[in-house]
Amino acid sequence: MSVEAQQGITTPRIPAGLGGLLPALILIGLFFVVPVLALLLRSVTDPAPGLQNYAALLGDGTYARVFFNTFLVAFVVTIVTVLVAFPVAWMLAIMPPALTSILFGIIILSMWTNLLTRTYAWMVLLQRTGVINRALMGAGIIDQPLPLINNLTGVTIGMVYIMLPFMILPLVGTLRAIDPMTLRAAALCGASPLAAFRRILLPLSLPGIAAGGLMVFVMSLGYFVTPALLGGTSNMMLAEMIAQMIQSLLNWGLGSAAAFILLVVTMALYALQLRLVGARRTTGGA
Repeated sequence: MSVEAQQGITTPRIPAGLGGLLPALILIGLFFVVPVLALLLRSVTDPAPGLQNYAALLGDGTYARVFFNTFLVAFVVTIVTVLVAFPVAWMLAIMPPALTSILFGIIILSMWTNLLTRTYAWMVLLQRTGVINRALMGAGIIDQPLPLINNLTGVTIGMVYIMLPFMILPLVGTLRAIDPMTLRAAALCGASPLAAFRRILLPLSLPGIAAGGLMVFVMSLGYFVTPALLGGTSNMMLAEMIAQMIQSLLNWGLGSAAAFILLVVTMALYALQLRLVGARRTTGGA
């Protein structure tokens, strides 16, 4: 019998399975939880204790405009990305495996390319003397160069291009799981292609659209490089404002408050998606 047992001392035991998770929990605590708590603490203590930073962000029209721009750009980018990604994902889902692998490799390769390099490439393409305007003018479609940069159009084009893989990948998995016989049965019953898409394919693909759409929307909310290079001062987004507050104005309190608001909105959207998906699965199971 051990000394602890003789003295009546019980040694606390780690629950089964938790021992293997302990290093990961410590890592998450040190590099995720602690920084978030430090961010929250600084937002309510700098320059003085209180909620004045949040009051300034939520009560000032200038900051409200930045919030509006951020959500507008994220919403537009998400909608356009879904519209572009869906036919591409459907094509990848029904193509022969060999050709699908090649196209998947091209999509993945674009994700590995440096983000700054891709953004500068779009700057060259979209400027007034760029390839796109020259091609349109050479074809006689336009007489004057189109304003494709330093505005919402340029930001949308650049961010949609970058976000496409994050929308295509979950959509392909969802579309591949749909039984092709379902669409054939609909056609045999006299359903038109549009009716089959609207009543069968689209509802069955909603989980992939929701997963990819949330990912694109959340990533768009915090994007910095592409909006900063392709957008203008009238289209400033929240990430740009945070960087300006901290790097240029050294206003850590206001920047921390803005970053914490962005984090709370992101977590709320994620919780909403989990709730909607859970409710949909419950209804489907019933």
